[in-house]
Amino acid sequence: MELLVKINSVLNGFVWGSPMLIFLILTGLVLSVFTGFFQFSHIGHWLKETLGSIGGKGHFKNDVGSVSQYRVFCASLCATIGTGNIVGVSTAICLGGPGAVFWMWVAGFLGMMIKYSENVLGMYYRRRNSEGAWSGGPMYYLEEGLGSLKHCKKLGKFLGVCFCIFTIFASFGIGNMAQINRITINFSETFLYNWDSGSLFGISNIYWAIGLFLMFAAGYIIIGGFRRLGAFSEIMTPFMVIAYFLGCLLVIIFNIEEIPKVFLSIFRFAFGPKAVAGGVSGSVIHMILNTMRNGFKSGIFSNESGFGSSVLIHCNTCAREPVNQGMWGIAEVFLDTIVICTMTALVVLSCGAIDLNTGLVKVGVNDATLVTKAFGDSFGKAGEGFVVIMITLFAFTSVLGWSYYGSKVTEYLFGVTFSKLYRILFIILIILGAVMDHNISWDISDTFNGLMIIPNLIGLILQLPMLVKLTGNYIDRKIKKKDIEPMLSFDQDIQRDSKREVEEGMD
Repeated sequence: MELLVKINSVLNGFVWGSPMLIFLILTGLVLSVFTGFFQFSHIGHWLKETLGSIGGKGHFKNDVGSVSQYRVFCASLCATIGTGNIVGVSTAICLGGPGAVFWMWVAGFLGMMIKYSENVLGMYYRRRNSEGAWSGGPMYYLEEGLGSLKHCKKLGKFLGVCFCIFTIFASFGIGNMAQINRITINFSETFLYNWDSGSLFGISNIYWAIGLFLMFAAGYIIIGGFRRLGAFSEIMTPFMVIAYFLGCLLVIIFNIEEIPKVFLSIFRFAFGPKAVAGGVSGSVIHMILNTMRNGFKSGIFSNESGFGSSVLIHCNTCAREPVNQGMWGIAEVFLDTIVICTMTALVVLSCGAIDLNTGLVKVGVNDATLVTKAFGDSFGKAGEGFVVIMITLFAFTSVLGWSYYGSKVTEYLFGVTFSKLYRILFIILIILGAVMDHNISWDISDTFNGLMIIPNLIGLILQLPMLVKLTGNYIDRKIKKKDIEPMLSFDQDIQRDSKREVEEGMD
């Protein structure tokens, strides 16, 4: 066990260390440069085609298993928004100072193009499974896209399989039991701490009860397939985002006089010599790098850019245009990092726990409870309860999303039947997450979560020419209004059918 812990520690330090963060950021920069900084140069277009089109487009087609773009967007955002949007942001600020927020924004803007690229390639290389439903994701654009390059056929297949294996292991731990365990502990300690319900096998009956409830609630949605997940997320995602946004807005209003100082501190300490708590005696360069690292990590961890996970959901859209679905990926990162994470940061920095003059954390501050304390200072116990409920909803919806991630990669490896068996196992593990103590299995699953990034980014970088072609083709047709052949799918049959539907105005 000690050897296993040491090996995992080394691997975890690599996949979540500075080299991997640099790889992610450089990938985002390269993708941005070669697509003409699409997220900036065409901001009006992608906003109009995504957030600006909600309620007005994306109707159902006669298509097996696929849903509207808006419902896919809600399902993906439902899975992406998690505890990293709350606890992760406060941790980044406590470790990296106010300047970490600036680098979180940078990671968000570059992450837009990573998630855009994942969606574009995922849509272009998606295919029908044995039940006629769409299946797409990194494993397909690694096998079909990277595998089509000279001498890369075996490499593409190998990396696709690796991605799937990493995703399965990550889904059971960081995507399931770890999230459920956090829900159980936070909820019981906040709302049920006075209850003496006895125990079973030395574990509180409260934990068993919460675990059973979560298992049946999640099981009902998961067994119902993607359509039920999409329908649930279409209701839950707007509720979560609006509720949390308004809650943060009220706290910010309570501390409105601090907001100018907050923004000043963010930009001042992004490059300033006092940018990191506890590191005043270190070199200026070391402190700035620490601020950058914590900001980048917070942004990437919250929006999952580079993980290749959300594209597994996006490929269920009824849309036919790869680039159009890619723009929903940009909107997803925008809402997740630029909006929600920023609101958390403003709450944290305006509540008085961080000294805005020095950028240092005040004595006694705990990053895990910082947001809860900020709401509690403004609204008392009701404010603390609100944060716990938000963390519960964020974590629960992440579990639902991970169940779908795992089922799709299992389908790729073993077929549709085994993907259904995977869902049953995933549901059973929920109750184990509620009653188990934190152990090495969760740390290992966190490592596998990071390992997902490696094959995915390799696939994105090596298929940069194809990504540039697809983006250029869309810009020429949709923005410059040129009459040219659309690039919609690598499969000629899908290309033909999709082209006909696009020409008939169905997309």
